[in-house]
Amino acid sequence: MSFFKRFNFPVLTGILLFVVFVSCEDEISTIGAEVIGGEAFNTDKAVYDVFAYNKKIEAVRTNKLPHYQLGIFNDPVYGKTEARITSQLLLPSARPVFGRFSQAVEDSSEDDGNESTIQENEIVTEVFLYIPYLTNPRGDKDGDGLINEFDADPEDSNSDTDGDGFTDNQERINGTNPLVDDSVDDEDFVVNNFAQRIDLDSIYVNSTVFKKDMVASFNLKVERSTYFLRDLDPNTNFQEAQEYFSSQQFSPSFVSDVLFEGEVVIDDEQFLIEQDDDLSTEDVDESKTFKRIQPGIRVSLDTDFFQENIIDKEGGSEFVSQANFNEFMRGVHLSISSISDDVMILLDIKEAKITVVYDYDIFDNNDTTDDASDDGVEQVEAEFELSMLQQGLDGLLRGNAVNTFINDAFPAVISNAMNVQDNASRIYVKGGAGTYTEIRLFAEDEEDGVEFVNQIKAENWIINEANLIFYVDRSALDNAGTVIEPPRLYLHNAETKAPLINVSTENSDQNSVPLFGLFLNYDGIVQKSSDGKGEKYKVRITDHINDIIIRDSTNAKLGLSITPDIEFIGASNAMFSDGEMDIPVTPTLSPLGTVLYGSSVSAEEEDFKLKLEIFYTETN
Repeated sequence: MSFFKRFNFPVLTGILLFVVFVSCEDEISTIGAEVIGGEAFNTDKAVYDVFAYNKKIEAVRTNKLPHYQLGIFNDPVYGKTEARITSQLLLPSARPVFGRFSQAVEDSSEDDGNESTIQENEIVTEVFLYIPYLTNPRGDKDGDGLINEFDADPEDSNSDTDGDGFTDNQERINGTNPLVDDSVDDEDFVVNNFAQRIDLDSIYVNSTVFKKDMVASFNLKVERSTYFLRDLDPNTNFQEAQEYFSSQQFSPSFVSDVLFEGEVVIDDEQFLIEQDDDLSTEDVDESKTFKRIQPGIRVSLDTDFFQENIIDKEGGSEFVSQANFNEFMRGVHLSISSISDDVMILLDIKEAKITVVYDYDIFDNNDTTDDASDDGVEQVEAEFELSMLQQGLDGLLRGNAVNTFINDAFPAVISNAMNVQDNASRIYVKGGAGTYTEIRLFAEDEEDGVEFVNQIKAENWIINEANLIFYVDRSALDNAGTVIEPPRLYLHNAETKAPLINVSTENSDQNSVPLFGLFLNYDGIVQKSSDGKGEKYKVRITDHINDIIIRDSTNAKLGLSITPDIEFIGASNAMFSDGEMDIPVTPTLSPLGTVLYGSSVSAEEEDFKLKLEIFYTETN
């Protein structure tokens, strides 16, 4: 049942409820009047109502995502979300060889007459899981080699951040650490041989953004998954990719061996990995230098498990193909529990690696084939890497990984606002398997909206700018507690699934991070007050309105959600109480949420009402 009446308005100037024009009255003023080619014209503003409806998402598709959530996020408004990851493991190639020789060659080594082919006796010594954190690609304004986040004065290359008497720029030239008082006088000094601090992104601790110098940790559990993740859907005769949704539960029913369980401390410093000296380079001692790895999750896994299930399987049917390996190994399951902090991390698992370090025997004749006196068996070290997801040059993802979301029920005031065909007084915007908002411009009914469009066409307006203004319900957020507000809103055409962004006319700031530096004409970035709290979001939809007015495009229903990365513009399947439909992928990648004013507000809240404003030029 619809609770909206249909209205017919024959002339624009008579509309008070749905359309307000700029006039000489106090509340609205004329923007300007000019002359073009001898003809007078006026530049004015019209304000239209917008109709918004809240929908609860039951589950979203969460396999083959660009980013994955892992951990616990306790949203003061929407409640707690726990995110887990279940992923296949990918071989670097079929039929991998450990050591120098295949298992078949080793097995025949006693009878082949070649003394150099021996049993290699591969033994696993270490296994590491490594998943790098997302990072902010913030710039270095003064070019002193120290990123702005850690620079005492990012505008001045002569600032001395660590106070050791050398400017940051001098330290860059010397190869010393600008954040630590180190010295080039040390005889063992090696340039640039220190761990850099990195500006981490998308880590939330106790519902606040992780920042430099913050101390936080979590308990990570890595288990073997026993669930077979299919790549293709048998219900489509294996012609389409298998879809997995956020409601899929893998633990405790489909996990077995615990490969790691313990505390992980979040650190923004690079890992320094010791290296062995390479005896073939006499003038360089590699043991004095470190291999640097970006900050992330890096833990040791069970060596016995990988000895038994990887190294000892060399030459077996398990490694004949990736499909065989998927059937055998199935994958890994990652989960986080709290120690003292609730931690949620966004991860790009395309960069995740499991590195198996092992020793094996070789026969060394010391390059003297005619002298057996110095021959012998030596041990050397090697590595074997497994990955989770891989992205090909065509942009397609290889492998399969699923994000599971376990959500608390929404509070009653939010639940009662979901899935009702009432024009919303509040718009509830929540990422993950959260909410989705449908929007209609001009009128609740599509046919009524056509009349408004036709009236604009009849006036021959030149649309200079069109904006949707979403005001933040500060009372709802402040009463709930500390809320991390979504930095940007994402608006798309709900029928075509295309974003309301015209890339050909966009403006970007290359010196800013992608979330805030791309598509500045479109905007959608939160505007904050002096106390750092969000006031409103403005989404510029000028091209969309011009498509409707000038190019006779349909006044399509729009969809509203959040985005942690404006570059992700794809759509994916989601489940609702009334069926399935495609929605943007981007809100799936974030746990954040906010509360915005809708259109059906009280008289006292009229200034915060959701509205469409159109700036236009009209020739007299």
